[in-house]
Amino acid sequence: MKLYEKGVYLVHGTEIVEDPAAAGLTTSQEEAAKNTIAYGILKEHNTSGNMEKLQIKFDKLTSHDITFVGIIQTARASGLEKFPVPYVLTNCHNSLCAVGGTINEDDHMFGLTCAKKYGGMYVPPHQAVIHQFAREMLAGCGKMILGSDSHTRYGALGTMAMGEGGPELVKQLLEQTYDINMPGVVGVYLKGAPIPGVGPQDVALAIIGKVFENGYVKNKVMEFVGPGVSSLSADFRIGIDVMTTETTCLSSIWRTDEKIQEFFEIHGRSEEYKELNPGDVAYYDGMIEIDLSEIRPMIAMPFHPSNTYTIDEVNENLEDVLNDVEKRAMVSLDGKVDFTLKNKVIDGKLYVDQGIIAGCAGGGFENICDAADILRGASIGNDKFTLSVYPASTPIYMELAKNGVLADLIQTGAVVKTAFCGPCFGAGDTPANNAFSIRHSTRNFPNREGSKIQNGQISSVALMDARSIAATAANKGFLTPATEFAGEYRHPQYFFDKTIYENRVFDSHGVADPETEIQFGPNIKDWPQMPALADNLVLKVVSEIHDPVTTTDELIPSGETSSYRSNPLGLAEFALSRKDPAYVGRAKEVQKAEKAIQAGECPVDALPELKPVMDTIKKAYPEVGKDNLGVGSTIFAVKPGDGSAREQAASCQKVLGGWANIANEYATKRYRSNLINWGMLPFLIPAGDLPFKNGDYIFVPDVKKAVEEKADSIKAYVVGEELKEFTMTLGELTDDEREIILKGCLINYNRK
Repeated sequence: MKLYEKGVYLVHGTEIVEDPAAAGLTTSQEEAAKNTIAYGILKEHNTSGNMEKLQIKFDKLTSHDITFVGIIQTARASGLEKFPVPYVLTNCHNSLCAVGGTINEDDHMFGLTCAKKYGGMYVPPHQAVIHQFAREMLAGCGKMILGSDSHTRYGALGTMAMGEGGPELVKQLLEQTYDINMPGVVGVYLKGAPIPGVGPQDVALAIIGKVFENGYVKNKVMEFVGPGVSSLSADFRIGIDVMTTETTCLSSIWRTDEKIQEFFEIHGRSEEYKELNPGDVAYYDGMIEIDLSEIRPMIAMPFHPSNTYTIDEVNENLEDVLNDVEKRAMVSLDGKVDFTLKNKVIDGKLYVDQGIIAGCAGGGFENICDAADILRGASIGNDKFTLSVYPASTPIYMELAKNGVLADLIQTGAVVKTAFCGPCFGAGDTPANNAFSIRHSTRNFPNREGSKIQNGQISSVALMDARSIAATAANKGFLTPATEFAGEYRHPQYFFDKTIYENRVFDSHGVADPETEIQFGPNIKDWPQMPALADNLVLKVVSEIHDPVTTTDELIPSGETSSYRSNPLGLAEFALSRKDPAYVGRAKEVQKAEKAIQAGECPVDALPELKPVMDTIKKAYPEVGKDNLGVGSTIFAVKPGDGSAREQAASCQKVLGGWANIANEYATKRYRSNLINWGMLPFLIPAGDLPFKNGDYIFVPDVKKAVEEKADSIKAYVVGEELKEFTMTLGELTDDEREIILKGCLINYNRK
């Protein structure tokens, strides 16, 4: 795999040119940049008239059941009357209704009644995971889809899709726009063809391992081109594409051909196909060149999809690899539990306790059929090792039943379950304490398998392709690459039967029924009132995180918290609980001062420790008082926001009185957007010596004026016996984003 250091030209779709003059190219870089597939799609959806400052309107929206309640509640608070674009509400995360009392099914009924009232679609639990339904029923070449899940990626089907926090969908529901600068476009040039036993997850992990740490594609669009694309089936491309989220790219798009045309024909939507190719001379801001024939079965060891090796490397260098994992565990787990995988080594081989093939990445038809071919006639054994398979949709499940693959899998001892995203975020197939799970899913962050470090419970996940998981299962749990399988892959043809969707999915066909009464449950709560930005801010640092990257799972855990996603106050109690259990208490203590201000009372009376802080501030700023002051909390993290798009990573901090984050950089655009949409200041400070520490108070004078006047830098002080000055920046903000921060949150900005 080769990463080009500078931008390159792609000529005729097949030739990479670094020196345009030597190649005799006459097309300017500016004009050639307009010849990417991404540029053409963005131009068609841009409403600003300025291709440097995009204002995008999407064709369709999609959400699942731990995001759509909050989104619709936010939009309702702003006067929502009808969904202005097709909006699909799927139910694939809170599918298990055996926990939380009536909570989960109440959320589902909320979704169904809202689909009726506002004119949307509702996909009941166990029918399809959000992204598979979108592939089967929503995607179209040249279209754009916005989803409230970070793995919203349909580029293999010619659809530019983006995963964002809920407020960005709220904007679309209120007929506002998605505002971004024109992103860079990085080409992914594929050549050759994969060898037998190599699957899409192997290619994806190889890419992630190469580009995550260096930020090569961060907030850019990945555009898959080159002759190697045609060697891949639609399912194979989809399996690579969905994992591009783990590179921190903004979106993805692929050139399309007859295999994608066939995909749309199989799904009864042939009108959605059109051929997409870059222009004759296209300029890319970077290029990743991949010879698919050189990819070997991969594994992403705990605790990140970028911690990649070939499976052969792991088996040949077990001690070194496991030592490295232990070092990473000390960072990821803060030394709170003893962690090792060395006790999984038996006779020089790495033993695995559990295998999972599931969800938007692993649950595709071809993945499961190839896994079944490897397992056919074998057994997973009757020891600790277990194997669960989750087809990504009921139509896939139906076809597996019809063609006999389902029976083949069950006969081996594998368990085949319904469409459910749980294994991907810690809400299904939780392994035993200290167990090691291999999964064809999307992430292997700490806790994605259901661990609770604060309770001393820990297990870990490695990511692998379905084929190598099957080879490992056939080898009774000993880590095995699928390239050791010498049998035949049958590649049965896929037949899509949409009857189950016609029978079970509610489709309003865009017709709203205003008379429908929304069905609420006792756990569904409105957002609390949130104050506007004050002239001056006093912030207490209530958490300090120095990990190289902080994931959204660490900011608000997944798994057991999912039932509280429709209850802002209930969910907020879990904020940072796995990273800094004292955070919630500290934040709520500081929030007492802001609540006093909002009630017209003295903040010092509510929070006595504030008195010496205010005394110091008033020496230099005597005019500062409760009438022009906001008091709240902030956290520092080196690089927060990797992973999920869940807005609650920001909104929970806001609900607890958070006014800002302070970081050296933000891991993803979507997390920074979540902060802004919840009225939180996304401050930046240079890496190096930190001017404050956990527990310190920070005074930010004239912060409202700085936001209004688009100040490049913002003066702040660490408050001790004296004021110690330092400088922060906010980065680029649109006028609307500034107004959202000034008003206190997107709800206030839109409130009617």
